Amino acid sequence: MHLPADDRIRSPYTGYTRAHWEAAADGLLAATEPYAAEGGALYHFPGDRTSWSGRLSDGLEGYARTFLLAAFRQDETALQRYAEGLAAGVAGVWPRIEDRSQPLVEAASIAVALRVTRPLLWDRLDEGVRQRAAAWLGDALTAEAWPCNWELFPVTVGGFLEEIGHEPEASRKAIERGLGRIEEWYVGGGWYTDGDGRKFDYYNGWAMHLYPVLHAWFSGDSRLSALYGERLQAHLADYARLFGGDGAPLHQGRSLTYRFATTAPLWLGALTGRTPLTTGQTRRLASGALKYFLDRGAVNAEGLLTLGWHGPDDALLQGYSGPASPYWASKAFVGLLLPPDHEVWTAEEEPSPVERADEVRPVTAPNWLLQSTRSDGVVRLHNHGSEDVRYDPYYTRLAYSTVTAPAPSYDNSVIVGDDPSRSGIEPLGVGDGWAASRHAAGGGARVTSVVLARGAVEVRAHLVSGAEPGTPVRITGWAAREGARAEALPAVGLDETLTGATGEGGTLFVAVIRLTGDPDPVPLEETVTVRADDAGELTVRWREGGEVLVRVGDSGVEVVRGG
Repeated sequence: MHLPADDRIRSPYTGYTRAHWEAAADGLLAATEPYAAEGGALYHFPGDRTSWSGRLSDGLEGYARTFLLAAFRQDETALQRYAEGLAAGVAGVWPRIEDRSQPLVEAASIAVALRVTRPLLWDRLDEGVRQRAAAWLGDALTAEAWPCNWELFPVTVGGFLEEIGHEPEASRKAIERGLGRIEEWYVGGGWYTDGDGRKFDYYNGWAMHLYPVLHAWFSGDSRLSALYGERLQAHLADYARLFGGDGAPLHQGRSLTYRFATTAPLWLGALTGRTPLTTGQTRRLASGALKYFLDRGAVNAEGLLTLGWHGPDDALLQGYSGPASPYWASKAFVGLLLPPDHEVWTAEEEPSPVERADEVRPVTAPNWLLQSTRSDGVVRLHNHGSEDVRYDPYYTRLAYSTVTAPAPSYDNSVIVGDDPSRSGIEPLGVGDGWAASRHAAGGGARVTSVVLARGAVEVRAHLVSGAEPGTPVRITGWAAREGARAEALPAVGLDETLTGATGEGGTLFVAVIRLTGDPDPVPLEETVTVRADDAGELTVRWREGGEVLVRVGDSGVEVVRGG
């Protein structure tokens, strides 16, 4: 991929400008063109992987997701190819949209693309093609969605069909039904759970916020714009802190192969004017993420996005991941809807949150604690409230970061007996420098956990109850990658291997842990002292000053700050 020279005057942190985003979009689009099939209705990318939806659906996915990229790029030459593919697709090539089927997902991308480019594409189509396309999309209005972000796909299709006057009543019903469903999952503070339970991850930004906000923006609905705009603005105050100093998004949640799709809500805030970020911060964060992946092999020698994180990596794929799945990264290019003279493109980049100061930030809705350090640009998430056992290990570990990935050997876990499971997570609160939760563990045990964080250092305490006396318990810390150093020391109830054993009743285990990119940090044993009394109360004294008293019991956790 050929990119322009860096502009370190306008973009001192990344060097990227709008020209880089345009060149990236053009390069991605050009690389996909040779893989068009069936008159451009399908895009079959190389490789032997097929999603569980099958090759035909995967080909439709290739069309829909790259069409979304062409739409945001507003490239009339590329759009002509997609107009021809649309005509071929609705003439009988594409599979029908059925209940809980992948074509329902792809219909939403097609609807957004058609709505964005209506004067350039839809309005120029033959009437017969328009009728067949509307009829194909129309099945999305009544198709049953999976009870999660999928509920927004009929909303998105319905918005376009209502706009063009196709089945307006059914379209409105689909919109009202889907928007009503997500109200059940809004938990406040700008956060949704992705369906029932406590499933918190990037789907908040690239789905739960993106589709309602875009729908309100397209339709000019002031009430919905205010409602969803306020939520987006609140969400971005936390979301902006999920990016490391190197641009990396936090490595947590499923569908990570969408990579820089993580930037979509940042651009959306600028597009709608509903953001707590300055324009310089918005571009620095978004460009930082795009650069992070382009610099690390996300695009292969043929110019195609691979299935993985940096380069190909099967470890983070799901059954629904097909060859074209990574092209939902196209959502990142929604920023190109902002004109070249918009301040988000012309302003000088400003430092991101992690580059401004060390921070330990409680995030109440998901019961997370965000811990970031300016010196190394590392962001760490302490997870005491997000769970989705279908996609373990990307939801149920105790912590995630921008420089590590969950390890098969169970990093960031409490292993009771030989069972590392963590389910039934019950948030117990989050506050100034701490977060706590309780979960079910192996052998019927319950683990009550609290983490205290300061700088790059963490004190993790776990009270294990309900296990047979003598049951081994092992605490694990970070699985570091190149460029990051992981350390762990026993503090209470653990030997040098961070292993102990349960006694009669609840047994407390405490470790001091650190993940850092600093080359010469203060020795970990000098950063904090931890004492426990017979009642199980912990006293934590930080090297820089300040003392915290922690009471961990079966009834909950109490954290009291001292001097």
